Amino acid sequence: MERMNTTKKFDKSLFEPLAASEKNSEVLAPQAGYWKDAWRRFKANKGALIGLILITLLLLIAFIGPYFNDHNYWSQNPSMSNQEHFGDHFFGTDDKGRDLWQRVWYGAKVSLLIAFIAAFLDVVIGVVFGGISGYFGGRVDAVMQRILEIIYSIPNIVVIILLMMYLEPGILPIAVALSFTGWVPMARVVRAQILKLKTQEYVLAARTMGASHFRILFKHLIPNVMGPIIIAVTFSIPSAIFFEAFLSFIGLGLRPPSASLGILVNDGYRVLQLFPFELFWPALVLSIIMLSFNLIGDGLRDALDPKMKK
Repeated sequence: MERMNTTKKFDKSLFEPLAASEKNSEVLAPQAGYWKDAWRRFKANKGALIGLILITLLLLIAFIGPYFNDHNYWSQNPSMSNQEHFGDHFFGTDDKGRDLWQRVWYGAKVSLLIAFIAAFLDVVIGVVFGGISGYFGGRVDAVMQRILEIIYSIPNIVVIILLMMYLEPGILPIAVALSFTGWVPMARVVRAQILKLKTQEYVLAARTMGASHFRILFKHLIPNVMGPIIIAVTFSIPSAIFFEAFLSFIGLGLRPPSASLGILVNDGYRVLQLFPFELFWPALVLSIIMLSFNLIGDGLRDALDPKMKK
């Protein structure tokens, strides 16, 4: 029996290679870098974008706002005490006749400055401590982790209050007191990331080529942990602002005539029933600052986490 030929015949012209041209060639989309891609995803987060806009506006007003009138934050005028908005006293005056507009924005700058200094110290101490602990491991890691556990077991507010009872009130002493225990979460984050990264091939290659421990840690490992570090910083700033406000509220922060948001909240609280506007304005600015940084932190966490990539 003759075997049937079931092979289907195709037109050979369909398999002819096309002439090379820009129209026929495959055009690959340019690859976005890590930070560019993170910025794109950050902008897509409406809450984070709102937080960034709010904190930018607040910083702008804090620096240029005091030039909107001719008063200053320390001058007293008892004859005009506890006055609501009038003339160029946009927020009114406090119980000593001082302009609240000037004091609120000066206090916002002081509170932010303390928070930024404390966050900087947290980064320096936490990155170095956590990086060394995670990189060397073994007994070094065991000893350093016991130190962390001892510090972490003591409530940070107790440590801060005890330190402020012996330190001279000022911007730098308050920032140092806040960072005394504030670096511990940063160290734990950095250590966890270093433990995951130190077994990567590029670390082995650097070690094979004779790179020192210092170079491997700070040239190859720490730069790859910048995402979690930035996220931790954005969450540590509002925490530092809160603790500074708390210290000033209980009388362990800055001393008059200096102003911070905590001092202004404390002053407004004492006359809340009679003059609520004296509490409203500093509390509003404090709330917006903390909310903005938390929104930015949430957005950065989603943008810099590789698991969030689609």
